[in-house]
Parts: sequence; C-alpha cells; structure tokens
Amino acid sequence: MNRSSPNPHRSTAAPRPRTPRERLAALGAGFAQAPGTLRLVWQADRAGALLLAALTGASAVLPAGIAWVGKLIVDAVVAAARAPGGGQGRVLPLVLLELSLMATSMAAARLAALERELLRARLGNLVNERILEKALELELRHFEDSAVYDKMQNARREASARPLSLVLQCLAILQNAVTLAALSALLVRLSPWSVAVLVAASIPAFLAEARLAAESFRVNTWRAPEGRRLNYLEWILTRDSHVKEVKVFGLGPLVLSRYRELFRRFYEEDRRLAVRRMGWGVLFGLLSLSAFYGCYALVAARAARAEISLGDLTLYLTVFRQGQTAVQNVLSAVTSMYEDALYMSELFAYLGIPTGGEAPRSLPARAPARGRPQLLELDRVSFRYPGRAEWALREVSLTLAPGEKLGLVGENGAGKSTLVKLLLRLHDPTEGAIRYGGVDLRDMDAADLRARVGAVFQDFVRYQATAAENIGFGAPEHVEDRARIGEAARRGGADGLIASLPSRYDTVLGGWFEKGHELSAGQWQKLAVARAFMREEAEVLILDEPTASIDAEAEHELFERFRALAADRTALVISHRFSTVRIADRIAVLREGRLEELGSHRQLLEKDGRYAALFRLQAAGYRD
Repeated sequence: MNRSSPNPHRSTAAPRPRTPRERLAALGAGFAQAPGTLRLVWQADRAGALLLAALTGASAVLPAGIAWVGKLIVDAVVAAARAPGGGQGRVLPLVLLELSLMATSMAAARLAALERELLRARLGNLVNERILEKALELELRHFEDSAVYDKMQNARREASARPLSLVLQCLAILQNAVTLAALSALLVRLSPWSVAVLVAASIPAFLAEARLAAESFRVNTWRAPEGRRLNYLEWILTRDSHVKEVKVFGLGPLVLSRYRELFRRFYEEDRRLAVRRMGWGVLFGLLSLSAFYGCYALVAARAARAEISLGDLTLYLTVFRQGQTAVQNVLSAVTSMYEDALYMSELFAYLGIPTGGEAPRSLPARAPARGRPQLLELDRVSFRYPGRAEWALREVSLTLAPGEKLGLVGENGAGKSTLVKLLLRLHDPTEGAIRYGGVDLRDMDAADLRARVGAVFQDFVRYQATAAENIGFGAPEHVEDRARIGEAARRGGADGLIASLPSRYDTVLGGWFEKGHELSAGQWQKLAVARAFMREEAEVLILDEPTASIDAEAEHELFERFRALAADRTALVISHRFSTVRIADRIAVLREGRLEELGSHRQLLEKDGRYAALFRLQAAGYRD
C-alpha cells in the first residue's frame, strides 16, 4: 500500500486546531465529555465512587501535614542538640505522629487502589453493555455504513479503560490541586515568589503534552478503517474457513506482506509521536529542574545566613519538590483527561447514533390478525441504498395471496436479497409501499412483523454453540424446549445429523471452543433450516438459497418437508436451482431491479422469455 497515497477515511476525522481559539474550543469540547462519563461511574457503583472520592480527599491533605510534622521534628532535633537534656521529649511524639500520618496515607492509597480495580470492572462492564444494547438498536443500514462501523470499533476498543481513566484523572486533578493549595500555604511564609516559579515552570510542559495528546487521538481515530483492515488480514491467515485457499493459491506471502506494511506504517506514526514526546519531555524536564535548583540555592543561602531555621529549609525542600510534583501531576492529569475525553466523545457519538427507522410511523387502527397468513402487496416499490446513485429495486408491484408460494429468480445483483430485506423491514422502501394484511409495514412494529416470519438465509450463521442452541435460536423463548427443538430438527431433516454427533444435542459445534465439533457446509445448512422450523406459528416462510450446500437427494427430501410445512403459509423461495423454484405457484423473474416476468413454471416456459432461456441453459448443463 502506498504510504503517500491519501486515505479516503481520514476525511472523517476532526481537523487539527491551529489557532489559539480553535485549540481552546477543542479543549472545551473534549472536557464536555466529563459530565457524561461521571454519570456512567455513578450508575456503575455509587457507593464505590463516593468512597474513592473520600479517599482521594484524605490523600490530598496528608502530604502537607506530613511535611509540616517533618519540619517540627528537624527543629526539635536541632533544639535538643543545642540544649542537651531539654528537648528530647518532644522528638519522639512528633516521630510517632508522622508515623501515624504515613500509615494513614499508605492505607488510604492501598484502599483507593482496591476500589479503583473494583470500579474498573463494574464500569467496564456497564459501558460494554451500553455498547451492545446500542448494537441491538441499530438497523441494518448502520452496519452497512463503514463510518458507523468505525465508531463502533473505536468505542469498543477503548470501552474498558477510558471511562475510568477519565474519572481517575478528574480525581487526580482535585487531589493534587488540594495538595498544592495546602503546600502553597506553607511555602508562602518562606518564599512567596516560589509559588509563581513553581507554576510557571510547569505550564510549557502542559501545553506540549496537551498538543501531543490531541495528536495521539487523531492518529488512533484515523486508524480505525486501516486497523480493521489489519485485523482482516490477520483473520485471513488464522481462520480455518480461509486456510484452504490460502494454501492452494499461495496467498500467505502476499497477505503477510500487506500486514507487515500496515504495521510498519502504524509503527512509524507511533515512533514519531514517541520521539516528539520524549524530546519535549527532556526539554521541559530540564526547565523544571533548573527552576527547582535556582530556588533551592536562594533558600539555602538564607538558611546559611540564619534567616530561616534548618527545619524551614527542610520544609522548603520537601514542599517545593512535592509542590512541583503536584503541579506536574495536575497538568499531566489535565492532558490525560483531555485525551480520555476525546475517546469518550467517540463512545458518546456511537451511543448517540439516531435510530428509530424500525419504529412504526403511526399506530394502525388494528394490526393484522396473528396466526394465519395475510395478503402481501408490493405497490410500486423502489429502493436505493444510502449513498448510491443506482436503484437496487425499481417500481416492483406484486401481490401474494395468503398461503401462496412464490419463487424468486434472477441473476446476482438483480435485487432478490434487497427485496427480502424490505419484507423483513431491515430497510424501508425509498418509494412505494409494502402492505401486509392491508397495513403498511412502516406502520407495524418491526419485532411483531419478524415474529410472523421464519427464514433461512444463504449466508446463515454458524453459531459456535451446542447443536440444540443452533436450532433453538430460531425461537429464543423456546431455546430450552428440547421437545420443540427435536421436532424442528425432524422437520428440517437434521435429526439424522444430530444422532451422529458425539453428545447429540449437547455437542458443541464449530472450532472456536474446546471440544468443538466441526460440520460440513451442508450439515450446517440443515441446522439453519431446522432453525427456521422452530417458528411453528410463522405465517410467512422465506428461504434464500436453502439448498445451496446440500446434495440432490437431501434437496428432494427437504422440499418434501417444506411442502408439508408451508401448506397453509405464504412462502417466498429464492434459488438459482430451477428444480427448487418449480414447486412454487408462481415465479417472479427480477432483472436489474425490475420485475421482468411473472407466472407459473409452465406459463413462463411457454412465454419463451428470460426465465425460459435461463431454464434451458441450466437444463443443458445437467444433460451434458
């Protein structure tokens, strides 16, 4: 991949702020994510959040108290040395007081660390649940949109770490700000100007870190599409579904070279950023160190002139070092919080994706009666995928009587699968209407509509679960009903397959988990067909290439069962095999999104049109 070539996906990233006003606006937009993140923490664990805040407050004031007691100890020791026998009694209580303060500080730090780990687990789980709940709300069009998919991946990638990190940075800012205020009160009495030096020496490092944090966020955001490509290349080389072609066609070196090139690009970006961060860190670290030792020299000179006590000098050194650390911690926390907030903006952007396309436009006066098929009407239906100029379907009008069996044929890209998506309300028509029982599908609840449909898709899912679950998932409310699952297996022709498995219905299928039992494509498809048979109350059956992976004998057996099952149901059968669609009452021929022919098998042969030509072409292949 050419490194200098523009990445079309990068146009979706936020432009780099250049002016001070733009940078301030970007900083404000980043911190605007903090309230929403704090609400997530509150929802995850209120008691834990309050305890962590209390421990943070305690840890904030203890350093100033420890430093002050340390000064008192030094002054008491000096006084005792100058007056032997007169001041030793004050030293031991002060040492014990400092010990108690240090023990309290250590216990608070350990308890806070424990609570952070517990909160991390609770918060990470809550955020992951929100991401998965949102995924359930999304419509098919969202999953077909690469920009939405990238938002989902960015949200998932940072979900377990960023929310808690942002909250901890907020607490770190508060803790170090309180600590700095307490230390400054001690420092002002010795050297007021040292407070100003302390803050001023740390600001340049903060500005540089904030800029590098924003750069790091932009790099990782831009990577979403290419990161997905990197994962896909790894998938090609490591999945059993690809290994045959990788070996036969010798694809390994080509795929691995592309993987290495992408990784090299990522590494170069990371290296440049790390080198810049290191360079600025050294430069501003030297600046901060110079400020400290400059102040140290001046205060040491005052102590040498006896203007301040040795205890004051010790206090100054302790307070200045701790104060410098507190300022740096505040600025570092602000920088990290800004970076975390930018990532949280990705999460909230994903959670805020507008949905509701599946919701009914209005509540009809009455829903179609349940339990028996209804009249299905397509009225001048046209559909165009978002962002596409061409029509996938154009002015398709069709009526299916209750219980009618319709075959749907056409070349790849003719619109067959698109029509199925519209019938299931995975998309809504761009123009025209689809009515079921006289009610526009857009005025029906999508879940109610889909509960009336049993379907087998060409790209059926191979669940890495037990055989019983692979069938039972067709009706989740009956997934534990073994009698119903067994009947669905019998109707779908999968009972013989189940009998051959090592643990029958309890056999784990697929190769992802321990003791998984892999199946052939045809065996997987039998389970998919049985899954559709779980919906005994289905009014409409949709079979999208249901026999693509099974042999002719199994195909004949399946359709004998299908005839019995679909006797009192409306059925739509999509297939490239004309032996399959011949069982239909009528056959619809789609071409380039338009309905070109409609009639029974015999009628279409007599018409001698597109269907007849395709049928003869396929029949000739069998004769040869």
